[in-house]
Amino acid sequence: MVEASNFIEEFINEDLAEGKVTKIHTRFPPEPNGYLHIGHCKALCIDFGTAKKYGGICNLRMDDTNPAKEDTEFVDAIKEDIHWLGFDWDDRFYYGSDYFEKTYELAVELIKKGDAYVCELTPEQFKEYRGDLTHPAISPYRDRPIEESLDLFERMRAGEFPEGKYTLRAKIDLASGNFNMRDPALYRIRYIEHHRQGTKWCVFPMYDFAHPIQDALEGITHSLCSLEYEDHRPLYNWVIEHCDVPSTPRQIEFARLNITNTVLSKRYLRYLVENNIVDGWDDPRMPTLCGLRRRGYTPESILDFIDRIGVSKANSMVNIGLLEHCVREELNMKAQRRIAILKPIKVVVDNYPEDKVEYFDVSNNPNDPEAGTRKVPFTKVLYIDADDFAEVPPPKFFRLKPDGEVRLMGSYIIKCGEIVKNEDGTIAEIHCTADLEVGTGVPTDRKVKGTIHWLSAEYAETSNAILYDRLFTEENMNDLPEGKSYVDFLNPESAVKIDGIKIEPCLADAKPGEKFQFVRIGYFSKDTKNENTFNRVVSLKGSFKVE
Repeated sequence: MVEASNFIEEFINEDLAEGKVTKIHTRFPPEPNGYLHIGHCKALCIDFGTAKKYGGICNLRMDDTNPAKEDTEFVDAIKEDIHWLGFDWDDRFYYGSDYFEKTYELAVELIKKGDAYVCELTPEQFKEYRGDLTHPAISPYRDRPIEESLDLFERMRAGEFPEGKYTLRAKIDLASGNFNMRDPALYRIRYIEHHRQGTKWCVFPMYDFAHPIQDALEGITHSLCSLEYEDHRPLYNWVIEHCDVPSTPRQIEFARLNITNTVLSKRYLRYLVENNIVDGWDDPRMPTLCGLRRRGYTPESILDFIDRIGVSKANSMVNIGLLEHCVREELNMKAQRRIAILKPIKVVVDNYPEDKVEYFDVSNNPNDPEAGTRKVPFTKVLYIDADDFAEVPPPKFFRLKPDGEVRLMGSYIIKCGEIVKNEDGTIAEIHCTADLEVGTGVPTDRKVKGTIHWLSAEYAETSNAILYDRLFTEENMNDLPEGKSYVDFLNPESAVKIDGIKIEPCLADAKPGEKFQFVRIGYFSKDTKNENTFNRVVSLKGSFKVE
């Protein structure tokens, strides 16, 4: 028996011990009307991960029963994202629409048994007659003769009626305290082209009817879903009990993922894309898996994040800092170090020969001895970052300042001398002298506290960077102030582009998606769409503390 690490596995162990199941079979059923986001990733990891842990299998099934916004583009993207995370479904790939005919047949059987009827309440009347906790729902068509319902349902399929004219409803309990059981709709009329079925169908099953049937037909043992379906579980079980299906899946609900400063509603994410608020579904600020991938997040860091938050039954809010910590922790161990100057300012080493080039060894990754070193050229004219110089320094400023000294990382100590300015008052160049005698050694007559990074102006290449940050300023995007919309809290600093940065020569050959630590700045990834651009994955340090 597998040792349970969460309540889902405890339930599974009970079912195995009681002989209700012998082999665990789960499914991941995304709706192909958008790209997977990190909230889906939690469900994905639970579905595929649970099956793997128990030596079972997991199906991938596209929930394409609602064709309004479904597209093969999303199907392909979902497959790519799942494979990127390291999961596979082998030959167990299905579409919910594969079962349309069988689902229709089961609906007909429900009518014949008196368990379903055709209702012609309008959507407005349906809501009006729904009742409340002290009054049952009402349907004047509940006792419609079986033969009449069969005839109407067949004609609904044949396309004789307009949308909204009729629905097929389950006959359960109009007085139920669970409103999902008050004769819920099983089918509705929709005249819309399906991305796979074309115009073959104009009646489509509701999710609550189609999903348990699909699970049962595929032999799913445990239907793992998010907590909002807990109140739907009695209907799930009713469908299984009243339809002639070959197996009896068990539905188990878990808390969905909520992350601070993040929107995980597919509808809202679609709005951001369609209104050009972001640059597509793979915008590096988006919580989509393709967006996180383009930004530079790794599968390992995302899986580590999902593993750390665990599986719970209660909804909670996870600090986005934990996700950032996970990728920061991984890249700290794996990413090669490189030098980049985001705001270059020229430094002239007056006492260094004009035509001399010297190479200094710099570590590729101090956490990985096998990563070795690389040689960085040193010349008379250098670049340093403007933030590493202050003409009027604040207290305890241990970088370059007038008459002050600083260590150039891995090379000489320099002392600031003349400051040459442009006509507009900006600094054109800083003249310094290097302590050529001490070299890379430590002086015995003084202490130099600061160390800054640098590049040779002659050998540096030019590139661009985009400093990505959190898309929203409000921590809890699920609880906004009254009268406010989530677009009111867009972070204006979520994507700051910096053109003309200076980089090490070797970075010019970086491959799209390749990740580096820009020393003293943060972790960056070569963008996969914009040429010669590096995306900031995450800064070097965050305010989040791991308990």
